[in-house]
Amino acid sequence: MRVITFLLLAVTFSPLHAQELLDYQPKILLVTAHPDDDALFSATVWKTTKLLNGIVDLALMTNGEGGYKYSTLGNYIYGKELDKEEIGRAYLPGIRKKELKAGGDIVGIRNYYFFDQQDFYYTLDVEETFEKWDTEPIVERLADIMAKERYDFVFLMLPFKDFHGHHKASAVLGLRAIQTLSVQDRPIALQAFVRRGADDPGVNFTMMEGYPETKVMEGVTFEFDRNQTFGFNDRLTYNIIANWVIAEHKSQGTMQLLMGSNMIEQYWYVESNGEEALDKTKAYFKAVNESQPD
Repeated sequence: MRVITFLLLAVTFSPLHAQELLDYQPKILLVTAHPDDDALFSATVWKTTKLLNGIVDLALMTNGEGGYKYSTLGNYIYGKELDKEEIGRAYLPGIRKKELKAGGDIVGIRNYYFFDQQDFYYTLDVEETFEKWDTEPIVERLADIMAKERYDFVFLMLPFKDFHGHHKASAVLGLRAIQTLSVQDRPIALQAFVRRGADDPGVNFTMMEGYPETKVMEGVTFEFDRNQTFGFNDRLTYNIIANWVIAEHKSQGTMQLLMGSNMIEQYWYVESNGEEALDKTKAYFKAVNESQPD
C-alpha cells in the first residue's frame, strides 16, 4: 500500500501563533488502555495545548494494576514491593493515576475520565478483553462524554495485529462510541502509533480483522516528527517532551527504555470519518507542525 503522509517540517518557519494557524481552539479526547499510553501522543498534545490554545482530555480504560511485573525499580521509589502481584495489584492503581496526572501536567491534559477496568494480564486477544471488561457501559459513557464535550478529534491507539489486546479494545470501544452519535456530532477519529525515525517504515495497517470500524483510509496518515529542532542554535527537540512524560511513570521500568528514542508520531485517518473531514485534519496537523515556541 502506498502511503501518503502529511508531514510539514517546521524548521524553515518563523515562530507562528495559534491565531495565525487555526481559526478555532482544537479540542481532543485521548482514549487509552493503560496509565502510560498517553506518552504515545505526547508531543502532539503538548503543541495542541501550549501553542494552539487547545483542550485535551483523557479517557483511561484500565486501572493499571497489571504493570506490577515491571515495578522492580519502583519498589525503591515507593517503598513497597510492587513487583509482587498481591502488593502491586493493591497499590499500583493509585500510584499509576498519580504518575499519569504528573505527566499530564507537563503536556496540559485538562480532565481525566477513569473507567477502572481490570488490567488483568498481557494478551493479544481482544475478545478475551471484551469478555472481562464492561464493554456496553464503557461505550455508553464514552458516547456521553463525547456528546457533552463536542470534541474535534479523538485519538485512539492503532489496533494492529501484534498489539496488546487492551490497546485494541480501547480503540474499538472508542470507535463504537463515536458511531452512536449523529453524523454531524461525530469527532474525527485518528488511530496512532509511533515509528522510530525516518528509516523505520512503521506498521502496515488497513484494519483489524473482524472489526470494520477500525478500517483506515488507504494512503492517508498524518505525522508529527519529534526530531524537529527549535530554540537556541536549534539544540532542542520535541523528544524532550516525550522523555519528561515517560520519566513520570517510575513504577514502569520498561517505559524508561523508550526515553531518548527519535520518534515520529503517526496518526491514521479512520475511513468512517469520510473525505469531508480531511481538510480539517490537514489544517490541524499543518498547525501542529508549523507552530513553534517563541
